[in-house]
Amino acid sequence: MKVEIWSDVMCPFCYIGKRRFEAALQTFEHKDAIEVEWKSFQLNPDMVTDPSLNISQYLADVKGWTLDYAQQMNNHVTQMAAEAGLTYNFDKAVVANSFNAHRFTHLAKQHGLGDAAEEQLFKAYFTDGKNTDDAETLAALGEAIGLKREEVLSMLNSDAYTDAVKYDIAQAQQLGIRGVPFFVMNNKYGVSGAQATEVFTQTLEKAFAETKAKLDVVEGPNCGPDGNC
Repeated sequence: MKVEIWSDVMCPFCYIGKRRFEAALQTFEHKDAIEVEWKSFQLNPDMVTDPSLNISQYLADVKGWTLDYAQQMNNHVTQMAAEAGLTYNFDKAVVANSFNAHRFTHLAKQHGLGDAAEEQLFKAYFTDGKNTDDAETLAALGEAIGLKREEVLSMLNSDAYTDAVKYDIAQAQQLGIRGVPFFVMNNKYGVSGAQATEVFTQTLEKAFAETKAKLDVVEGPNCGPDGNC
């Protein structure tokens, strides 16, 4: 069964949602039968990468908040992340457009490393304070998961996977997805946001049960694989 996850590297709830979903998957009886695919979503496609900006000040300016309120919100999310076993350092976070990071993930997906790429990107952004729009940074993250540095740099110097990122974003719009993380299970059940682990567990069980349900078949003349007709 496939689980598709729309997310953005700059979304703090996406990393938390990843951990909660992973906790549910870890105890799921049929976890080996689950295929996870990460999909692209941009919360702020017009964001201009600027390592000189403070992320709290940026949020305050963009959302019309006071700086104090922006810092309070980040502190609240930092506590949520800690409860999920994650370390957020918003004081080091770099204001960076996520489009190239999404292209990086699509490249990694071609090598079966999509989940590993997302993990590296989230950690780089929220914990390590790295510029996830920087070619050298992405090349290093690629090497960390087994990609060739030259392949990552070559991809970034081209328009490779641009259409793939745009397709994911368009698909999200068609599905009515307005926020991330957003999980789609078995192409039928959706889970919006960093829900409690129990919610992911219940939805996994419900979606998987339907994939295993027997079909109501009307029998007729047929041929079998052994050649008997």
